[in-house]
Amino acid sequence: MATQGQVITCKAAVAYEPNKPLVIEDVQVAPPQVGEVRIKILFTALCHTDAYTWSGKDPEGLFPCILGHEAAGVVESVGEGVTEVQPGDHVIPCYQAECRECKFCKSGKTNLCGKVRSATGVGVMMNDRKSRFSVNGKPIYHFMGTSTFSQYTVVHDVSVAKIDPKAPLEKVCLLGCGVPTGLGAVWNTAKVEPGSNVAIFGLGTVGLAVAEGAKTAGATRIIGIDIDSKKYETAKKFGVNEFVNPKDHQKPIQEVIVDLTDGGVDYSFECIGNVSVMRAALECCHKGWGTSVIVGVAASGQEISTRPFQLVTGRVWKGTAFGGFKSRTQVPWLVEKYMNKEIKVDEYITHSMTLGEINKAFDLLHDGTCLRCVLSTSD
Repeated sequence: MATQGQVITCKAAVAYEPNKPLVIEDVQVAPPQVGEVRIKILFTALCHTDAYTWSGKDPEGLFPCILGHEAAGVVESVGEGVTEVQPGDHVIPCYQAECRECKFCKSGKTNLCGKVRSATGVGVMMNDRKSRFSVNGKPIYHFMGTSTFSQYTVVHDVSVAKIDPKAPLEKVCLLGCGVPTGLGAVWNTAKVEPGSNVAIFGLGTVGLAVAEGAKTAGATRIIGIDIDSKKYETAKKFGVNEFVNPKDHQKPIQEVIVDLTDGGVDYSFECIGNVSVMRAALECCHKGWGTSVIVGVAASGQEISTRPFQLVTGRVWKGTAFGGFKSRTQVPWLVEKYMNKEIKVDEYITHSMTLGEINKAFDLLHDGTCLRCVLSTSD
């Protein structure tokens, strides 16, 4: 392409400071260096993690930055040494890298990767510890190693999943975060078995993906728990077959669930990021074998607590990141599952807008009726 090796000027939504509206700017995007890939982002979705960092509660949040981490696009150019993708490839940028070489990747025990984390955690690229984004010569930080609220972005090659070019990018962009996180929490982290009883705290996109994963795994009772009773109708379509609103009960929610399930559930999932709910999710698990998985991200400085006796008597407390999926290896597999109609994706998309409407889209995200809003980046 004629743009290869050149600085590209394009539109991006820049977060200049916490809680202030994002600004659509002309941003300069430098060419990719060694081990980097420049991607033309075509569609990007909004996730609560973007809103969390934008709110200023994220200890790693840096401003000014370009947020966004759930997207799909086409490779525009690659830097030196990049062999696994080439210009024209359809890709999903992955905030959870997979280098296949580091201690984490080689362990066979985790999907976490250590190769570029020291750079992505501070908003820069590994090669020179600098940003590829600037506005009038002033650098703009990267976010989660992805920064997809831009028409073009630069990412590390270990953070790019090459996918089937026939897959609709306006749909499969969701496979960059929320849907795999929920499915994987069930399939990879908890390993839910047929006949299990499951409780899901929080029925947003991730909670619904947990429900779908649990249904696929053969769970019998899938109990959705949310303070918004209107969410039950939608949740039924994803596999939730019982619903509890904590506001309808005097007793703590964990006691309500224990009573409902003859001693507690086999598996629970916290999909909110609230430490008191994390405790309730653990304590509603069955004595002797119940497992609770923390999926939601709590605010900076928050701590979890329970009585040690809960764990001594056989409950297990676990956490998951990106659902335990190896990004470059398994995101293409998830795309294939979607193409074969084995997993839902379209059903999570409640709104479609443009990058220029991003502030309105964030307002929708905080309104209970929006699951995922997909933004088109084209002018």
